[in-house]
Amino acid sequence: MRPLLTSAALAALAVPAAADMDAARALIEQYSQLPTFEAPGEPFDAQACMADKKMFVIPLTNANPFNVAIGEGMAQAAEMVGFELRNWETQLDPTQWVQGINTAMAEGFDLIDFQGGLPPELVAPQIAEAREAGLKVTATHNWDATTQEVPDFMDGAANTDYVMFGEIIAAWAMVQTDGNVNALVLGPDEITPTAPIRDAILGYLEDNCPDCTARYINVPFNDWATKGQSEVQNALLADPSINYVLPVYDSMAQFIAPAIQIAGSDAKIVSYNGTPFVLDMMREGDIVEMVAGESLGWVGMAGVDANMRLLCGLPPVDTLNTPAYIFTDENVETAGVPATYDDGYGDSHIPGFRKLWGLE
Repeated sequence: MRPLLTSAALAALAVPAAADMDAARALIEQYSQLPTFEAPGEPFDAQACMADKKMFVIPLTNANPFNVAIGEGMAQAAEMVGFELRNWETQLDPTQWVQGINTAMAEGFDLIDFQGGLPPELVAPQIAEAREAGLKVTATHNWDATTQEVPDFMDGAANTDYVMFGEIIAAWAMVQTDGNVNALVLGPDEITPTAPIRDAILGYLEDNCPDCTARYINVPFNDWATKGQSEVQNALLADPSINYVLPVYDSMAQFIAPAIQIAGSDAKIVSYNGTPFVLDMMREGDIVEMVAGESLGWVGMAGVDANMRLLCGLPPVDTLNTPAYIFTDENVETAGVPATYDDGYGDSHIPGFRKLWGLE
């Protein structure tokens, strides 16, 4: 026989759970602090290790400034240490990724890095060929550090905490609405990091905010300019109570903001990345409310650090360890006017990596 519930227990069941606002505020406070450098591993002599080695970097696409900025950070790290690093040009085209792999093998590179969201499973046969030829194959800023597995056909990966960014986005909307979020979440499912960010936003709201609602729309990268705007506009017209539009990547804001204006909505945009033109939109307008970003120069250096350790036979580093930072109207000018991918975060990573690599 099931035990009878006490009156107190019955009362507790009848009262809906309250939003965990204290935890949400604490999360926002934590990532509103200026980032500081934390070494991802033990110090080593990078110049001696890399004296006869070189890296080949294949980004998801050079059409995305995000990928370009990470590549620039990787190039800066290679220049600091003194080894050859080549950034391959691609336009979200798997045939160009294959050409890059073939070029790296033909020109004697030691490591190929798939950078910034490129799905390696699409070129798995070519990866196998490269590894058989003696190259290491890795990825930078591709998988989530806690929820996604690096495929066995890869030699390693320097992953980021995408879940953290998704939770920051959700927590911000919770705090701003006092636990009454009605959000539209958008993202391109074909890009590897989308799933952990998307799931973290939706999951955080579901777990911590009983009065919050959210729905998700898949908008493929190549459809951002068309489907992105129309989907948001139609959703806002159908439901004027939507108060937040949460794109997984902030670059989508350029297509979402016009939809919000046309619909006559008061909805705000909150997102992830720290893309300069989106930070400029925040500084100059009032639709983009918060962006959680990370220094992409820092990301590039951290990716190179992990790759060097792999090439040098050192204990592996599988997490980029690059901190998140929240930009709002209050501090967005620190990102530069116009904004950049690296201003506003401080520069503790540069002397940090120099010391870590034995350069001073």
